[in-house]
Amino acid sequence: MIRNIDLRQKVIRTALSLTRQGLNHGTSGNVSVRCGEEGYLITPSGVPAESLLPQDIVYMDFDGEIEGRLQPSTEWHFHAALLRERPDLNAVIHTHAPFCTTLAVLSRPIPAFHYMIAKAGGNDIRVAPYATFGTPELCAHALTAMQDRRACLLAQHGMIAAHGSLEAALALTIEVEDLARLYWQALQIAEPPVLDDAEMAIVLEKFRTYGTRQGR
Repeated sequence: MIRNIDLRQKVIRTALSLTRQGLNHGTSGNVSVRCGEEGYLITPSGVPAESLLPQDIVYMDFDGEIEGRLQPSTEWHFHAALLRERPDLNAVIHTHAPFCTTLAVLSRPIPAFHYMIAKAGGNDIRVAPYATFGTPELCAHALTAMQDRRACLLAQHGMIAAHGSLEAALALTIEVEDLARLYWQALQIAEPPVLDDAEMAIVLEKFRTYGTRQGR
């Protein structure tokens, strides 16, 4: 009997969606979701999304103990840290999405050139400094870049998006990649103007209740 099969299947559907939309290729990228109070489910290392079965999804507790027949993604460090230290986050997605990664290899953050940057939680999308993949050093850099944010870039690597559910994290991943594409396109013409902090504070407050009865 496989525990949490519905949640495991949601992880697989999310991973498949990332591949189908060109945000990941082959075995790149990873997906995790909170599972109870003590741990989370995460995609395994080295298995393409198309091959995943529910029993392949790995359960890990926040002490690093593993349940499953496969090893977890090599990036489990930052998945565990974000889910452990950020109670507002229940799902974490890491991709090598092409436009995000293009900016990441230049260590170029995404400024508030468009008000939708606020979807990521602040007035910019930061770049975490480079560290070797799968290391505690990369985890530490990612945690700093994600402070008060729901997305960041990883220098010479890719991006992270996290939210309150797998569905919201996937939607944010798509949104951040689209913003990276628009920013890259604008840079082909000129450096785009940036919204000031006062305007972004207004936008951030509006997004706080967006989609609710209060904010409509």
